[in-house]
Amino acid sequence: MLRLDQENKVPDSRQHPPAAAAQSLQSVRSLFHIDSDLLVPVFTERDSHVPDIDPAYRFNKDVTLAILAGFTHNRRVMVQGLHGTGKSTHIEQVAARLNWPCVRVNLDGHISRLDLVGKDAIVLREQQQVTEFQEGIVPWSLQRPVALIFDEYDAGRPDVMFVIQRILERDGKFTLLDQNRVITPHPHFRLFATSNTVGLGNLNGMYHGTQVLNHAQIDRWNIVATLNYLPQDEETDIVLARVPAMNDAAGRQLASSMVAVASLTRHGYAAGDLACLMSPRTVITWAENCQIFRDPALAFRLSFLNKCDEAERPMVAEYYQRCFNEELLATAP
Repeated sequence: MLRLDQENKVPDSRQHPPAAAAQSLQSVRSLFHIDSDLLVPVFTERDSHVPDIDPAYRFNKDVTLAILAGFTHNRRVMVQGLHGTGKSTHIEQVAARLNWPCVRVNLDGHISRLDLVGKDAIVLREQQQVTEFQEGIVPWSLQRPVALIFDEYDAGRPDVMFVIQRILERDGKFTLLDQNRVITPHPHFRLFATSNTVGLGNLNGMYHGTQVLNHAQIDRWNIVATLNYLPQDEETDIVLARVPAMNDAAGRQLASSMVAVASLTRHGYAAGDLACLMSPRTVITWAENCQIFRDPALAFRLSFLNKCDEAERPMVAEYYQRCFNEELLATAP
């Protein structure tokens, strides 16, 4: 899988034309163990841009079907949800099982229109410096069998948003004004995005830097799926799969208590009692830190409690006490 922040430069598509991609149709039931008669295209060969398969990953049925509709029927799919729910990973893991190459771009405040479209650069040709147009990630991806994923879509700058709006249409043709070229998308080009909000901005104070998006842009996404946190039993299984050293009776009990604490923080956040919550990513980090410190209480303070506002820490400590039946702050150094 290619990321924009890697050092390798995007090659010019005119010098490196994309190779033909062979596909076969396979059942969703056999690939994802989902009860559906849908057949999905799978590339017969993997390349360096295909994500690695994570055998421990758990798929959400509705979100998986939405993403598969994007791959199968060329729909523009946005996955929305709270942080740490695995939105980007969900798309990558679907692509990994389809052998579909992925390019993942994080739309932070430093990504500009030139990064996406391309710009003139000085290159060495026949031992002479010449100015040459270097394609950005969007025209490069458009001409290849690639799934382009825009991470943190709701944090993108307005000038970047209007670049993306051009390829959200059904035909998705992209005009390079600097080159007087019109790029027609590859038949297997796909477009996805992930976001914490649905273009409404930072309403609850959790996601500073998110933008209020143009409704005309949101309207162009064919499918918007919501990825929520998993049931506690499934989340516990994921923690145990990520930290195999805990996969025994005592470890399962510990992981179950960890997930219970996380669930209480999420309920507290929903009720307005907390300004932050524990994501599945935080729970896994806590479990990993437990293996380092051999102390769940210390690992909890270092993994989550110290990120909370001081006024909220007693309430979080109470959540810990409910699930572990021991005081938390009393053992603090």
